Amino acid sequence: MRRRDFIKAIAGLAVIWPLTVRAQQGDRMRRVGIIIGPTAEEPETKDRINAFLHELTHLGWAEGRNVRIEIRASAGNISAARKYAAELVAFAPDVILAVGGSTIAPLLEATHIVPIVFTITADPVGNGFVDSLARPGGNVTGFMSFEYSLSGKWLGLLKEIAPSVTRAAVLRDPAIPAGIGQFAVIQALAPPLGLDVSSINVRDPHEIERAVATFARFANGGLIVAASALGVVHRELIVALADRYKLPTVYWDRSFVSNGGLISYGTDLTDQHRQAASYIDRILKGEKPADLPVQAPNKYELLINLKTAKALTPAPTR
Repeated sequence: MRRRDFIKAIAGLAVIWPLTVRAQQGDRMRRVGIIIGPTAEEPETKDRINAFLHELTHLGWAEGRNVRIEIRASAGNISAARKYAAELVAFAPDVILAVGGSTIAPLLEATHIVPIVFTITADPVGNGFVDSLARPGGNVTGFMSFEYSLSGKWLGLLKEIAPSVTRAAVLRDPAIPAGIGQFAVIQALAPPLGLDVSSINVRDPHEIERAVATFARFANGGLIVAASALGVVHRELIVALADRYKLPTVYWDRSFVSNGGLISYGTDLTDQHRQAASYIDRILKGEKPADLPVQAPNKYELLINLKTAKALTPAPTR
């Protein structure tokens, strides 16, 4: 999605670009690229990008005055992410905001020079995006969503809210490192909890529907939806399937609960994008990504959809 289309898409949420700004950041027009892992039309994505843009404006950067912004959204498609990464690098930006871990590898295929600030990314050290959290090195830094160890929390939550569950299917994208890492942790922690774990690929909606239907044929099952752009793209289908088959499900992000999912555990990703604007500002003012430590979340939130929980609760016997 191009810049004009995206700004048009989020029109009506809030005014993004005021006519005046608090300070001019020099005479040269700066360039900021944004690549989004999920779809740009997704409401939570709009809110997060809108929060980023508002904070950038607050810091003195105004579209058309001292900064030009170019936006692409890959909708979880790796080929599209590579194409858009190359397009954004050709745009010769001063810095790129990478929304989602699935966008970082394509960007690093295209450049090791242009500064990159990421959000919604799991374990950037383990994935090889940075050398360490304190000293990222290279051209990449940002705001991580969690380490893979958090995946074990989702498994524990599933067992806690549904003690009778003995089988867990993990919906994940195996084409991205996060999909492999999250599943590995869940698989390792499952035996002590008495759980048998399997995986469901989220790359194709028909495959998701068939796999969940097959999984639901047997009793005592529950789902875990791991973090991925494609999981967000197919969110409505996943939530609907969990409801149809009465499967207790733990999600990685609150947006699933807002759309009818049972329970989520994760960080505040909207606030993360506000913070990302400060790193973009500092890089535009001359700082290097290698000198900006990766920020790990220090607060997590647990959300429960009470209506969904009530629907899953068996009626009392008389």
